[in-house]
Amino acid sequence: MNYLIYFDESNKIDQFSKEFSYYGAYGGSDQSLAVIVKKVRAVFKKLNSKSELHFREYSKDTNIKKYFQALHTVINENIRLNILIVNNNDAFNSADNIGLTTPELRNLFYIKIPERLFYGLTRDLSHLETQGEIVSVKIKIDKNGEYDKIDLNDKIVEQMNAHSAYRNKNYRVDKVSQQDSEKSLPLQIIDTFMGIVVFLLEKTYLENSDTSKIKSDLIYRFLIEQDNLFRFQNQVRLFKWTGHEELLQINIAEHLSPFMVHKTNFDIQEMNKIQKMLLENPSISTKDLRIQLGYPNTMLRQLLGYKDQLNNIGRNTFLLN
Repeated sequence: MNYLIYFDESNKIDQFSKEFSYYGAYGGSDQSLAVIVKKVRAVFKKLNSKSELHFREYSKDTNIKKYFQALHTVINENIRLNILIVNNNDAFNSADNIGLTTPELRNLFYIKIPERLFYGLTRDLSHLETQGEIVSVKIKIDKNGEYDKIDLNDKIVEQMNAHSAYRNKNYRVDKVSQQDSEKSLPLQIIDTFMGIVVFLLEKTYLENSDTSKIKSDLIYRFLIEQDNLFRFQNQVRLFKWTGHEELLQINIAEHLSPFMVHKTNFDIQEMNKIQKMLLENPSISTKDLRIQLGYPNTMLRQLLGYKDQLNNIGRNTFLLN
């Protein structure tokens, strides 16, 4: 049995303008991940799109169908995503207590944090093991010159295999390698899911900006489709480093609920405006409706979604075709 793990980070612990840094890993058997990649590439091909998936760069809804279908495809496969949250000030205070510099702290965290995340995923390998068979684990991380400086690849292999031997587990990490995210769809997938989680945790949806509204619309429409909200809550696990050996698990529902309430209320207000305009001027064009609402062209698909919902067609019907 072969098992693959992909690792990514959002914000860096020494970016002093950021309160938190985030580290994520997701895994699955090589066969299941190959199926996911094949299905997502089929989405790209169907939509004639060659651009990458990066949540940070999602600032207009031109590609909402591509992102929506990719997210919907992935969440309905058997994946597990673990995300670790680190309060940077707490980390700096811990380092100060033992006289560590910021670079020294970051190097240590780069080794310890991935190891904890990966161990969290390998704990789930019991259902993949067959009697007497060793599970071969390969770990892929985003290409980064800083990882080379601290020999991260080899150190993770050493620590993970020490963990496996000490706890009598039935897996072995054979290799840790770096990949260019521009060429790695699995790394783009974890980037997008991590971006969504960070967006929810930091309540960026409360910002009154076009980009925030565009991202919120994608996330909301993705979560309300079929049982995606349930699957998201069960397949994405959040942990927080508190300065102790054991990580604190956080219920992601605590961060999903405020977003869903906020977005639902926002949408009701917007649809009420649209319905009023349509009653006053039934023949108004979509372009004029958009302009009167003050929507930029980058929010056109959001407007079309509202119109479909008002017409009882379904908010996501366009996105599913």
